[in-house]
Amino acid sequence: MSLKPKLPHPLGTCPECAEPVESGDRYCGACGFDLSAVPAAGPGADRPTVPIALPVDWPEAPPRDAQSLTTATQHPGDLPGTDSGGRDLPGAAPAGAATGPAPVPGGDFTLAAPDPRAALRSEGDGRKLCVACRTGRVDRDGYCEHCGHAQPRERDHMEEELPSVAAVSDRGLRHHRNEDAFAVSSTALPDGSPATLAIVCDGVSSATRPDEASSAAASAAGAALLAALPRGTHPQQAMHEAIVAAAEAVNSLAAEPSREREHQNAPACTIVGSIIAGGLLVVGWVGDSRAYWVPDDRGAPPARLTEDDSWAAQMVATGLMSEAEAYADERAHAITGWLGADAYELEPHTAAFKPDRPGVVVVCTDGLWNYAEGAEDMARVVPPDAAGRPLHGAQVLVGHALDGGGHDNVTVALLPFALPPAGAGSA
Repeated sequence: MSLKPKLPHPLGTCPECAEPVESGDRYCGACGFDLSAVPAAGPGADRPTVPIALPVDWPEAPPRDAQSLTTATQHPGDLPGTDSGGRDLPGAAPAGAATGPAPVPGGDFTLAAPDPRAALRSEGDGRKLCVACRTGRVDRDGYCEHCGHAQPRERDHMEEELPSVAAVSDRGLRHHRNEDAFAVSSTALPDGSPATLAIVCDGVSSATRPDEASSAAASAAGAALLAALPRGTHPQQAMHEAIVAAAEAVNSLAAEPSREREHQNAPACTIVGSIIAGGLLVVGWVGDSRAYWVPDDRGAPPARLTEDDSWAAQMVATGLMSEAEAYADERAHAITGWLGADAYELEPHTAAFKPDRPGVVVVCTDGLWNYAEGAEDMARVVPPDAAGRPLHGAQVLVGHALDGGGHDNVTVALLPFALPPAGAGSA
């Protein structure tokens, strides 16, 4: 993916003097007309792309200082929602209530195929032996000093499995490194009910240190959610705050000296995440990584839950192109929203749903959805037993992308959604 520094303004031209304006312009450069006085067409933040049943009624985001990335603190009772019957969601447990069990620890899944990393071992001077020639030592850049063979890196292929969520990330077949990252975990709400989360980030290749950006964002967002949910923070507010925390983590990388060539864009990445808690399905995103809903009953319609921050999506939203025309254009995947110090403005998108049937949430980078773009396409490649075997399902989806060409890094997390027992409370 790449940054697109100059994009058309949603208005196209100035309403006053008809001069062209560009994305991010607040005033016309020719006549000084206040462009913000004219409402822009197209979808806004914090709304679902396609409702599954009845979306949660969510208030406007709290006011914040335009110069700050932090949001005002709100209590769960201040953030009401509704269930699928239109009834108010119960408030969170009072302060001081038990926070339930500690987060469930995860662990790396052992690869089914022989892993060449097992051959990396320290010798004499502390450096590792080459996995190819088994003679030369590996230098600090990851190459054998004897045969020059590039050594496999830990991030080339990663898998993690928990009882309620699993994720797989792969370098793909064309990239020299994996610039994706993920964080999956589970915790408990104050009433003891489980909460499952997944964060997936995709580094912007045209920026400096994209692999570090995605890793920092995924770690920060995951940690923020694990801190907020046990306190009783509403899942949608927790997701918003997690994206803000991820943005701050990526921004902090810009202040560090770069080990690469100068005059590059600051580290940047996209982010998408999902929380399943108390019968709610919450998603949040910035950029073009996506979340899909695939019901267990394949006779029911699947849905894409996110809306890309991309050139193609902007062209469609403003009516300048049809969807087919926009996504056929070479500029289609230029993103218009990302995390990083060079971003125009941080606008986290969040949406909450109350599914009326069990299914699975697919959280992924464009390395996967490029090979299964529509919701129906994604539903066709998700294994029927994905809800019961999420790791296997994620492995199958990564394999689908690699079989299709593996042109990009590919990362996917699967979160099974089960209907809460009758009479169970909601978040």
